[in-house]
Amino acid sequence: MRLILLCGLPGSGKTTPAKRLAAELPAVRLCPDEWLAHLGIDLYDEEARDRLEQLLWLHAQDLLKLGQTVILEFGFWSRAERDELRRAAHALGAAVELRYLAAPLDELCRRLESRNEAPDPINREQLEQWATLFEAPTPDEISHFDKPERDGYRATRDR
Repeated sequence: MRLILLCGLPGSGKTTPAKRLAAELPAVRLCPDEWLAHLGIDLYDEEARDRLEQLLWLHAQDLLKLGQTVILEFGFWSRAERDELRRAAHALGAAVELRYLAAPLDELCRRLESRNEAPDPINREQLEQWATLFEAPTPDEISHFDKPERDGYRATRDR
C-alpha cells in the first residue's frame, strides 16, 4: 500500500502523471477538481474544496487500510499539510511518495489558458500571488518521504 502526493501549483501538470500512474500501478486517483466539477460546484469555492479534500482524505485512509495505493492530486501547498499526511499514512503502514511538479510562471499561465476551450478564471496576478504562498518541497523535506515504487519516476519532479 502506498500514498502518492502530487504537489504543485495550478497548471503544473499533476493530472497527466496521476492518470498514468493510476493505470500503471494500479491506484485509486482522487482529484478534487474533477469531483467539484462533476458535482457542479465552483472550482474556486474554497470552503467546498476544503470540505471535499477532508472527505477525500478520509476515503484515502480507508483505501490505504484495505491495502490500496492512492494518488492524491490536492496540490499540497504547505509543508505542514504534506508532513501531516505523510505521518498519518506512515502510521497506517503505508509508504508515502511526494511528486513535486514545478514549472515557470509563464508556462503555468500558458497551460491554464490552453487547457480548456473557455479561458480559465485563473489569471497571472492570482498565480503570482499563489506562488508567494506556495512552499516548495526542500531536499530535507523530500528525504522524509519514501522513494518512488516505479523506476523512471523522481520524488522531486515528475518532468
